[in-house]
Amino acid sequence: MTKKFVAVAGNIGVGKSTLVGLLCERLGWQPFYEPVAENPYLADFYQDMHAWAFHSQIFFLTRRLRAHRQLLDHPTSVIQDRSVYEDAEIFAHNLYQKGLIDNRDYRAYRELYQVLTEFLPPPDLVIYLQASVPTLLERIRSRGRDYEQDIDQAYLEQLNVLYEEWAARCTLCPLRVVPTDERDFMGNPVHLDWIVGLVRQELGEYSPSPTPEIG
Repeated sequence: MTKKFVAVAGNIGVGKSTLVGLLCERLGWQPFYEPVAENPYLADFYQDMHAWAFHSQIFFLTRRLRAHRQLLDHPTSVIQDRSVYEDAEIFAHNLYQKGLIDNRDYRAYRELYQVLTEFLPPPDLVIYLQASVPTLLERIRSRGRDYEQDIDQAYLEQLNVLYEEWAARCTLCPLRVVPTDERDFMGNPVHLDWIVGLVRQELGEYSPSPTPEIG
C-alpha cells in the first residue's frame, strides 16, 4: 500500500493519543503526537485572555502547520494525534465566540489559516472520536492529569458542539465518526478491531468489517 496519512480528531479526554498508539501497533505505522513546545504567550494569555488569545492561537497554528508539513514529508504511513484543522475550526473559533478574539483579528487568523491550508494536502482520512460530556469527564478523571481536573463541563459541551458542526461540513477529505460512548476501543478488542477495519476499508485495503455488537 502506498503511504497514507490518517488524523485522529476529538475533544479533550476522548482517547485520541491512545487510539493513535493502538492503530500504529496494529498497522505498523508511525505515530505523531501533539507537538510539545512551550507557548511563549501562555502566561500572558492566562493573565489577560482578550489581549493575548490571538497571539497564542497564531503560535499554535504555526506549530501545527509545521507538524503537518513534516507528516507529509515522512517516508512511511503516519497517524496524527489532532490535526491543524481542529486548532482553527474548534479552539480558535471557540475563543472568537467567547469574545476573546475580536472580529478584525479573527478575520486575519482565518485568512492566514485558509491560505496556508490550501497549499498543504489534507489527510487521506480523519477519524473523529465522538463522546458525550459525561464520558469525557470520566476519562479525564481516570487519566489523572492534575491540570485537567478542573476543566469546566460547559467548556467541553461547547467544544463538542463545534466538533459536531465541523464534522458535518468537513469536505477536505473523508471523515468517519466513531461514537466512543458505545465503542470502547480501549477496553474491548472487538471494538478496536472494528476501527482498524474501518481505517483499512476507507483506505482501500479490503472489504468492510461487520459492525460489532455493542456490549
